[in-house]
Amino acid sequence: MIDIPSIPSPCYVIEERRLRENLARIKQVETRAGVKIILALKAFAMWKTFPLIREYVSCATASSIYEARLVYEKMGCRAHVCSPAYTETDFAELLQYSSHITFNSTGQFGKFRPLVEADGNRVSCGLRINPEYSVVKTALYDPCMAGSRLGVTSDILGNALPKGIDGLHFHALCESSSYDLENTLRAVETRFGRFLPHIKWLNMGGGHLMTHSDYDIEHLIALLVSFKAKYPNLQIILEPGSAFVWQAGFLLATVVDIVENQGIRTAIIDASFACHMPDCLEMPYRPVIRGATEPVPGRPAYRIGGCSCLSGDYMGEWSFKSPLREGDKLIFEDMIHYTTVKTTMFNGIPHPSVAMWTANDELKILRTFAYEDYRDRMD
Repeated sequence: MIDIPSIPSPCYVIEERRLRENLARIKQVETRAGVKIILALKAFAMWKTFPLIREYVSCATASSIYEARLVYEKMGCRAHVCSPAYTETDFAELLQYSSHITFNSTGQFGKFRPLVEADGNRVSCGLRINPEYSVVKTALYDPCMAGSRLGVTSDILGNALPKGIDGLHFHALCESSSYDLENTLRAVETRFGRFLPHIKWLNMGGGHLMTHSDYDIEHLIALLVSFKAKYPNLQIILEPGSAFVWQAGFLLATVVDIVENQGIRTAIIDASFACHMPDCLEMPYRPVIRGATEPVPGRPAYRIGGCSCLSGDYMGEWSFKSPLREGDKLIFEDMIHYTTVKTTMFNGIPHPSVAMWTANDELKILRTFAYEDYRDRMD
């Protein structure tokens, strides 16, 4: 039982039991399907949890030089790297931290191939492909939209891959199902099937929400096993992010004031949607607040406002069983994936602490933030 009063506010809290449940499910898929599943740092990069995660998976994927270095230093392995572009300044260092590097264009591969060869071809190179098919409805998150800058389309490649390319990588999903993956694989085979018997690996990217309660794990395993049987030469790689910490933690905040304007009551909290829950505004999506519901006639209803000066730093509205008061705690569910890696210190607002509620029912503070963290970003 989590002791809410013992948690500082505001605070992101990872629940170890739920995290381990997710990891066990991911490990089950990896083992039964005979594939490699790795953690995507772009969704979750709390490195103090990496020793726990390494009990279940062996590596991680990175999208930048800093993520790759973090994988190398804190997860103890070389990263699978995929980025829209690499710079000359970063690439030589990136080679030190990488086992696989996926290039977003044939031009970038041609530019950096001499450095890969000079390094003894220790790094396995791949191309990101664009299957020109996606089920993602929100344009901001759709990598296969018309004119996308992400991935090489089939018509560009002709009938042969550039020499030195070992694998292909696609990323077309976002919190998607195994049936979405099945349809995406059909598009990949249609457009790039001529290459599949001749490469060493195929990275199916992220967006596989295999720890969601409604996800069909058996269908996913059967799909992957069937695909591997069709292409026995391929090592299959999946790199979900959200799935690792889906429903595995929350953001605790406190009501600091209640204001009313033209009949709209807003409970202002000591956290911010803009700073600490940015996907709520970007996606957008309505977070679940523990104990609150959709507006119910006759029940107290509130818009929830963040503590930044951004006018749009609010969402609403929710109904509560009783009126909110200053000092009340609000728990925003499922606020670990993506949220924690996208936070800002806009307005100089204090950053939430980061903690874990352990399997032994103890609060373990992983990180607190101070004025110096804000100041030194501007140094």
